[in-house]
Amino acid sequence: MSAPTSSPAQAPVNSRSRVLIASLIGTTIEFYDFYIYATAAVLVFPKLFFPSSDPTTALLSSFAVFGAAMVARPIGAVVFGHLGDRIGRKGTLVASLLTMGIATFLIGVLPTYAQAGWIATALLVLMRLAQGFALGGEWSGAALVATENAPSDKRALYGTFPQLGAPFGFIIGNGLFLLIGALLPSAAGADPSQPSDAFLSWGWRIPFLFSAVMVAIGLWVRMRLVESTVFSRTREAGLVRKLPLATVFRNHWKQLVLGTFFMLATYVLFYLMTTFSLSYGRTPEDAAVPGLGYSYTTFVLMMIFGVLFFAAFTLVSGPLADKYGRRTTLAWVTAGILVFGLVWVPLIGMGTLGVVLWLVLGFTLMGMTFGPMGALLPELFPTSVRYTGSGISYNVSSILGAAVAPFIAVALWEAGDGSPWLVGVYLSAMALLTLVALLVGKETKDVALDEGEAPAVPDRDGTPATTTAS
Repeated sequence: MSAPTSSPAQAPVNSRSRVLIASLIGTTIEFYDFYIYATAAVLVFPKLFFPSSDPTTALLSSFAVFGAAMVARPIGAVVFGHLGDRIGRKGTLVASLLTMGIATFLIGVLPTYAQAGWIATALLVLMRLAQGFALGGEWSGAALVATENAPSDKRALYGTFPQLGAPFGFIIGNGLFLLIGALLPSAAGADPSQPSDAFLSWGWRIPFLFSAVMVAIGLWVRMRLVESTVFSRTREAGLVRKLPLATVFRNHWKQLVLGTFFMLATYVLFYLMTTFSLSYGRTPEDAAVPGLGYSYTTFVLMMIFGVLFFAAFTLVSGPLADKYGRRTTLAWVTAGILVFGLVWVPLIGMGTLGVVLWLVLGFTLMGMTFGPMGALLPELFPTSVRYTGSGISYNVSSILGAAVAPFIAVALWEAGDGSPWLVGVYLSAMALLTLVALLVGKETKDVALDEGEAPAVPDRDGTPATTTAS
């Protein structure tokens, strides 16, 4: 990426620290909000919003709503992508963060099914859809802030900072749930894997209400951003598209398809390790569909230990992808995910040490595959449609991967009579699809983000690219 020409009237640019903090803090908040919902979907919502005589049916209903947000994410990607490619990254990022924050806070004040019947469940679904809609625009904007402001030889490294929001959000969200669970323990003689009455009554609401504080901090940081030089040049050159969505589908549909499958194994692994594993780890060994039988506190501590490797290897992946290329790095990691899916049962069969090793390996691979995506997906698209294109690829993959992964995993868990071997095979199959896509795709390491934007291709209505955001 070429450097801007110095002049006395040169527009202000974002400092490195401002870029990295702004891209990190927003995704940390967004993933925090999603993680606390995921945790509540396992611990609380089956009891409070989806009452059923069959615990598995209630859990599957809760997971279905969890997955519904993934369907809303591509819609958010289209809406926020249009705004981001038309008016700029900064204002769009502020709007997505605010939308997520309001929806999450409102979940914390919802009535339960016992208080309001089906209206409570409907409101929970509505807020969950709003969360998904907001996250649809958050990730791609944060990734663009990082990569469009990065030196050309460090784009993958800069791109890992919005990715760090996933492990950081997990640690903060689950750490807070863990603290509340410790302060509100189950009564003596009760099942330690189940939350206490006080936790079910009001304790679960605290993490949702606390999100308001985090959102306020995130908004303050993002309001201090200025537009990237790359986007500013595109706007000044008259290359802003009137209909980014039409342009990206007409001229860049191959990149959309490849980007979607690039993310598939990442998404499946992500939600198996963070959502399914919590259900599997806490389910008693003598249940109808047996699990590992750990207490909530014990298993979440084990997960947090694994997530530390998630964070560390997310950072490690950036320099590797800058040196060896995104495609090569991800191909090797995806092959590792394929093998990992086939050794679930031998690992878990080794007892607690094996379960910890399973979590560490899973989260290590998660960091290695998630980190380079912050640079790879934006590099697939030109500046004029980058927000829209990267956002759609990222979030359509959420439907194919994350929306159905927890649901499929529970069904396969039941089909295996409590053994997760079929779940591991499912992960391996998705990794194989991603590996094929990576082998078909091209390397993007040396793509210049501000070049190749000829305005010769008109928008669908026949007009050339517009010169203003109006």
